[in-house]
Amino acid sequence: MPTVHLALYDTLADWEFGFVAAGINNPQYQREPGSHRIVTLGVSRAPVRTIGGLTLVPGVTLDDVDPTESAMLVMPGAQSWEDGNVEFVDAARRWADAGVPVAGICGATLGLARSGLLDDRRHTSNAPEQLTPTGYAGADHYVDAPAVTDRGVITAAAVAPVEFAREVFALLDIYEPAVLDAWWRLYGLKDPSGFYALAADR
Repeated sequence: MPTVHLALYDTLADWEFGFVAAGINNPQYQREPGSHRIVTLGVSRAPVRTIGGLTLVPGVTLDDVDPTESAMLVMPGAQSWEDGNVEFVDAARRWADAGVPVAGICGATLGLARSGLLDDRRHTSNAPEQLTPTGYAGADHYVDAPAVTDRGVITAAAVAPVEFAREVFALLDIYEPAVLDAWWRLYGLKDPSGFYALAADR
């Protein structure tokens, strides 16, 4: 079963990965129900504490995982991205070099910039100024959009967890296009017709 690895570190932003985790771990509506799973990934197995005060325990560590055996690395934002998470900066590069998609939202885009992955890809973040201190070479490729995918790298702003999830689902191809469209109408556009379309697909 393809495994999507969800990075965990202290001050993790709870609201930024919920749609991704629920969509991947809940087989309902999937093209092949149960085709993917989320496994939490840490530098160690020590518990981390989210911004919301929840305690999460990594299921595996970076030393346990070969990127070629992963379907995607998902990195949520966290206050610790301002000057930390060096191990996940390196991990993002290793995943991408192995041809495996990487997704980063909010502060995690800082890590992607530091890794060099945004130097030649279209990308976004909370604001272009947030990425400037990294010294990266990709400022000309910045896009003012909630979420962007380019050559296996997804970036998103903190206020766009639904758009982030849509890009992740599309890249993993876990939903039929009509189902993903209905999901987006419901959660992204707040359109009740999306709910009825999903209900009809059961």
